[in-house]
Amino acid sequence: MVDEALIVVDVQNDFCPGGALAVAGGDEIVPVVNALIERFEHVILTQDWHPAKHSSFASQHVGKAPFSSTAMPYGEQTLWPDHCVQGSGGAEFHKALKWTKAELVLRKGFRPAIDSYSAFFENDRSTPTGLGGYLRERGISALTLCGLATDFCVAFSAIDAVRQGFSVRVELEACRAIDLDESLSQSLNAMRAAGVVID
Repeated sequence: MVDEALIVVDVQNDFCPGGALAVAGGDEIVPVVNALIERFEHVILTQDWHPAKHSSFASQHVGKAPFSSTAMPYGEQTLWPDHCVQGSGGAEFHKALKWTKAELVLRKGFRPAIDSYSAFFENDRSTPTGLGGYLRERGISALTLCGLATDFCVAFSAIDAVRQGFSVRVELEACRAIDLDESLSQSLNAMRAAGVVID
């Protein structure tokens, strides 16, 4: 039997109702995610972990509003409200998430000049987080992903995982999307095209 891991993406307060970058229904997935955590022997969590004044924050760009975009050295970047600032309550995992079983908590987005949606690469698409090597060294070849948000961090992680040679499925019931300018349908199409199984 192949070793399989569950990757729980960014189930943090700022992505839940009342948070700085709330995803509609973000808290509704917590019981479903907890049930998945119980089922899997290997559990990995990602945590958005931005320094204050991160370059992806709209507040750092004069005249730019949240959800607009700007050109960065690594390409086009959506600008976000300040969120998941290191050490803040918004960066903490949702209080009902049973995350203590996690073998690894991977923090991403901590480099001030570059954002990071994927659990595998920064947004320049070339700077690795080290997760691929961690999984391969442990003999894990199949991944199930869930979390927030479907159309950004979950989708980028799932597509990168396939490119890294992993067998990947996304548990949609345990995800919620931002859906910015039809980003949900675009991300679902991109994941399917890449070979991600969507349940």
